[in-house]
Amino acid sequence: MARIELTPEAERTPEEKAVCEEAVSGLRGRVPAPMIAWLKNPELARRGQRLGELLRYQTVLEPRLSELAILVTARHWTAHYEWMVHKREGLKAGMDPEVVAAIAARREPSLRDEREKVVFDVSTTLLSTRRVPDALYRRGVEALGERGMVELVGILGYYALVAMTLNVFEIGLPEAFAPELGAEPGDAGA
Repeated sequence: MARIELTPEAERTPEEKAVCEEAVSGLRGRVPAPMIAWLKNPELARRGQRLGELLRYQTVLEPRLSELAILVTARHWTAHYEWMVHKREGLKAGMDPEVVAAIAARREPSLRDEREKVVFDVSTTLLSTRRVPDALYRRGVEALGERGMVELVGILGYYALVAMTLNVFEIGLPEAFAPELGAEPGDAGA
């Protein structure tokens, strides 16, 4: 059960209504899940959803690479709703189901090309060590370009914010769905 609910439309402030209308009329066509919490600060909701729209749909990284980075982030944070949504999107974008399964199991996936390998390596290294060593950075720039590296880091940071929002406010899977990622040590019920 979520700790926070979307304010019913009739009870929204003019600012909340405007932000929701922007999200619905944008590339997503709906209010994204973390906005349920972010709407408590309409300007945060506006800027957050617009940044997410940019990073999800308007980067130089093809969708399968963006979704790979998002899934690595969702797995890192054990963000069940983020995982469910982006697993579906990743498969639609052409990700190998075996790669998705390996990430879910925290195993190193067998990736098809250097761009996928760089996205995975940069993502996992940055999330686990908070740094990217020089050699890996050079590989990233060579494979993705400087803009691609900047956008990859933006995707990782944005989806970490999304994961933390979903986890803290327990915005997630409908009761009828079982989480695929399992519980982490220290989680309630783990």
